[in-house]
Amino acid sequence: MLTKPTQPNSSIIDVAGIGVGPFNLSVAALLQQVKGVSARFFESREQFAWHPGLLLPDTHMQTMFLKDLVTAVVPHSIYSFLSYLVKRKKFYRFLSAELNCISRAEFSDYLNWAAQQIPSVQFATEVENISFMNNQFKVETSKGAYYAKNLCLGTGKKPFIPECARPYLGKQVIHAANIGLNSHDFSGKRVMIIGGGQSGADIFLNVLNGYWGKPSKLNWLSRRANYQPLDEAAFTNEYFTPDYVDSFYKLGRQVKEREIRDQKLTSDGVTQACLLSIYRTLYHRFDVLREPKWVYLLPHREMSAVNQTDNIYQVQAINGLTQETEYYDADVIILATGFTTPTLNCLAGIQSRLKFDEKDRYSLNEHFAVDWDGPAENRIFAVNAGLHSHGIAEPQLSLMAWRSARIINHLCQQEIFDLESSDGLISWDQSAAQPPLKQAI
Repeated sequence: MLTKPTQPNSSIIDVAGIGVGPFNLSVAALLQQVKGVSARFFESREQFAWHPGLLLPDTHMQTMFLKDLVTAVVPHSIYSFLSYLVKRKKFYRFLSAELNCISRAEFSDYLNWAAQQIPSVQFATEVENISFMNNQFKVETSKGAYYAKNLCLGTGKKPFIPECARPYLGKQVIHAANIGLNSHDFSGKRVMIIGGGQSGADIFLNVLNGYWGKPSKLNWLSRRANYQPLDEAAFTNEYFTPDYVDSFYKLGRQVKEREIRDQKLTSDGVTQACLLSIYRTLYHRFDVLREPKWVYLLPHREMSAVNQTDNIYQVQAINGLTQETEYYDADVIILATGFTTPTLNCLAGIQSRLKFDEKDRYSLNEHFAVDWDGPAENRIFAVNAGLHSHGIAEPQLSLMAWRSARIINHLCQQEIFDLESSDGLISWDQSAAQPPLKQAI
């Protein structure tokens, strides 16, 4: 079990969590099951928020609600989604609604509910600097300093802004992550959406339905070959299992990169329900009601430049089929261009001691701990940072409870949670397959 370092300050904690998104929240929830381990999770925001700018009408999860903070490991936890339904007095109505996929708003409410229940979560506390001395981390925050034996980094991602659009960010050029944070009026305006993933599709459907007023023109540009569906077939979902993650981790770097590219649509496609809703809406408007066409779908195009004249933006794009340069005028540009990993300023004091790969990504061991030159008993865990090392499931919610349990078991150096699994349906490597028959002599 964990042992405390010798230090006159009695406020030493076993693990300090930096950031409280769903992933660190899962670690915090499962740690409540572990006696003798002290933890504190610091969040700069005043209250829990999970992509609040994307909580738009009629947006749904891509993940089953049972893949919550804890259920896959501790189904009887008081922080499970089922406990949330009971506490919110809506269990029977939830069953009657027959929801295969719940709304993003409901899952966000569940996460916020859990965050309010977990005593180790501390809001309105900015982590300003982290240093290491005397076999412990000094975590300096806006509310004083704390000492911790281990860290768990869970600060999430930041919006990715294409270089050509950065100079124009503002009220008329908006990243998708922020679109729901302010009121908008797109009435009579030319709206351009950049990005063909789920966020782009959700925003397109809301603009199409006049949520922010009816535009005069709506363009949806994507560099993908088409508006491609999420691959959620039964065997595809085997990628989101502990067995596959363990097998993936052992692969060579080039093989990992190839597999991640090939599996893109297992996590980054658009749900079938959303695509069908868009198609039916377009059919009803332009084939049944015979509206004059004001919506244009523009796949297989990549934005290459943005220019502004007065209040009008011109988007330049390369057509991937014809290789021609195309130009589109817009009054509003919405960038559904995804997210990227931020540089954590608070790690400046220990940054040089962390190990990164050739693309400046954390070097992680199988237990999601960052390789560094410090003592082995002082660990730095990182969540949502191992797509390159652990595979396509790492940034997704599907395995967060399992990953949290794996982290806690390694933190405590004993099997706190039983993570043994039965043989999977697919043998990913020879060790999981039937041994070959010996050839008769």
